[in-house]
Amino acid sequence: MTVLWFSNTPALGVNYLNNNSTVKGTGGWLHSLNSNIQSIVNLSVVFHYPYKIEPFVFQNTKYYPVFTGNIILENLKSRFSPLNYDDDFIEKYIEIINNINPDIIHIHGTENSFLCIIEKIKKPVVVSIQGNITVITKKYFSGFEGKYLKLKANKFNLKSLLLGRNNFNKSFKSMLKKSIIEQQRMGAILNIIGRTDWDYRITRILSPKSHYFKGEELLRDGFYNNSWNNFYTTGKLILFTTNGDTYYKGFETALHALSLLQSIGLDVEWRIAGVSDSSLINKITKKYLKNLYPKVGLNLLGSISEEPLISNMLDSHIYVMPSHIENSPNNLCEAMMLGMPCVATFAGGTGSLLKDGEDGILIQDGDPWAMAGAIIELVNSPEKSTTFANNARKKAQKRHDIKETVNQYLSIYTKIINAHKQ
Repeated sequence: MTVLWFSNTPALGVNYLNNNSTVKGTGGWLHSLNSNIQSIVNLSVVFHYPYKIEPFVFQNTKYYPVFTGNIILENLKSRFSPLNYDDDFIEKYIEIINNINPDIIHIHGTENSFLCIIEKIKKPVVVSIQGNITVITKKYFSGFEGKYLKLKANKFNLKSLLLGRNNFNKSFKSMLKKSIIEQQRMGAILNIIGRTDWDYRITRILSPKSHYFKGEELLRDGFYNNSWNNFYTTGKLILFTTNGDTYYKGFETALHALSLLQSIGLDVEWRIAGVSDSSLINKITKKYLKNLYPKVGLNLLGSISEEPLISNMLDSHIYVMPSHIENSPNNLCEAMMLGMPCVATFAGGTGSLLKDGEDGILIQDGDPWAMAGAIIELVNSPEKSTTFANNARKKAQKRHDIKETVNQYLSIYTKIINAHKQ
């Protein structure tokens, strides 16, 4: 079976790129699926890349980088108009498809330009739902009002002009444009892979002609090879969250909850990976919370790799996922796989991952009082905390089983290919 992926990341190919270029990054969960499926199918991966490089083979997969334009010029253009690649690269996509002649094409995500191929080719196509830009734009201001969008991370200088975004305004405008394109393109999708009640329900509206298949995600290797056993007894309570420099991920809710916990005399350290002291979201949260911004107890770890991430999680007592909108957040899945007691917001698809009162505690997003109260509930109920942690691990081990997940995708591919032949 010859399979062609269109992906937002290079997947396993990131290992090759990290050793051969200055661009660093991670392949996410697709890194793991790529690694485990490449010996079973003839796999190729198409992805966008800001440098001109030739297609390359790494391990048993062939990778096709699609050059998106000079990285400095593209960042300069993005200062004045949000960049949205729709059908800019359709000819290149078609050329690659014709060259590979795949049995099936698998597009990962709906937010990029790859959906433009669906009505241009006769090959069977399946699309995985990751997040959904359309819904995100509706939840974008669940934490902060729009007045913070233009707040700048740094003073204007040549570096900020040439490299990267320094406020969320362009990001939001880009999302709005992408959401319109996403809605137009999703109507043509005939086959969808999802994981949660949430993505099933939204695709019944956005892709009404589609057949829905269940396909789980894999996690990074370290989360299969470690288990958590650090239940809170006395002393400092250590909380952990993986977040990001993002407007709608609930960073402000977590910090407000930390302040509330400290207000009742609890000694707390809240470690947050993915956000640093200099992150724009941290600057915005300081202005938003004012005197409620915690003066002590906040440990912003910034971007950290897998090993120190797992080490910090194993050293913590409770995992907290505060986001305003998610589908199936890998960070929560990772915490469940380690067997941590979890508090998460009932946002998007999280209710399909973690059952409230069985595998952990779900709360309304944007509610720091309920978040702080749920943490206290776990602290005061060691037996409940133990039960939740054990149940979470068992559920995650079954959900993210490597062999079963790979077989899921092979079965989906086979069914779609056979149906296409009829």
